[in-house]
Amino acid sequence: MNTLLQINNSITVQQALDFVQTPECGGVAVFVGNVRNVTQQKKVTKLLFECYEPMALLEMEKIAQHTIDKMGIKKIAILHIVGEKLPGDTVVVIAAASAHRAAAFAACEYAIDTLKETVPIWKKEYFEDGAVWVAAHP
Repeated sequence: MNTLLQINNSITVQQALDFVQTPECGGVAVFVGNVRNVTQQKKVTKLLFECYEPMALLEMEKIAQHTIDKMGIKKIAILHIVGEKLPGDTVVVIAAASAHRAAAFAACEYAIDTLKETVPIWKKEYFEDGAVWVAAHP
């Protein structure tokens, strides 16, 4: 198995790193997305993430498979949370392992960019004066 895909209410960077570590790979890159405390000059109090899990996992699998088939990745982990998170909390972790670092870096960038475009995960930002849904996907 070369992919670890999870949608959960708790994820860790170490979980992703442990999965992708392999002696054949000298390059491991990790992208970590955390909740910011300010968006457009407004204080963020929390975020709420919801998703359509069956479709989200299928889309995440497409992303992972592309990195393996086309980008030279040996192993990849894509982890995303659901539920409420506070500023500073981790919400997404992507770890990619390849023979060399360039492919791992490129795969992380491709995976997060594509995830934000295609995976049905919705984010609601809460501010001191209200809330708004953002980053809605099809």
